[in-house]
Amino acid sequence: MQERDNRTKMSNPIKYVNPFVMLLYRASGGRIANHMQKAPILLLTTRGSKTGKERTNPVLYIRDGDDLVTVASNGGLPKDPSWFVNLTHNPDALVTIRREKIKVRGRKATPEERARLWPKMTAVYSNYGDYAKKTDRQIPVVILSPVR
Repeated sequence: MQERDNRTKMSNPIKYVNPFVMLLYRASGGRIANHMQKAPILLLTTRGSKTGKERTNPVLYIRDGDDLVTVASNGGLPKDPSWFVNLTHNPDALVTIRREKIKVRGRKATPEERARLWPKMTAVYSNYGDYAKKTDRQIPVVILSPVR
């Protein structure tokens, strides 16, 4: 348990990497910084649950029919990433894939959906399995459905 406590006190490296990834992604129209392992990257813009300000984060995803599926891993840290907290308060969001912008509505996958989608997510990004072992929380699988 001491290891977990130390991890929460350490700085989250994601907050330093994400701005760099977004800069490269946006500057290149998604031609650069668009994959990690086998998983493609999209930019997810949510509205801050406290501030109401728009917040954008790069997230890995897969396609499941018309839906986009991602994982709120936060690198295996004990708490959910801020973008997921924002999405639970305001499910309407914007996704950018390369230069395409798509309005979506996000939700946490049902247990049945999670059971089906989690193996697909770990197949494209194996670190998710490691992250799940590091934390006591069940890492949420998130479904982003296009709004028509």
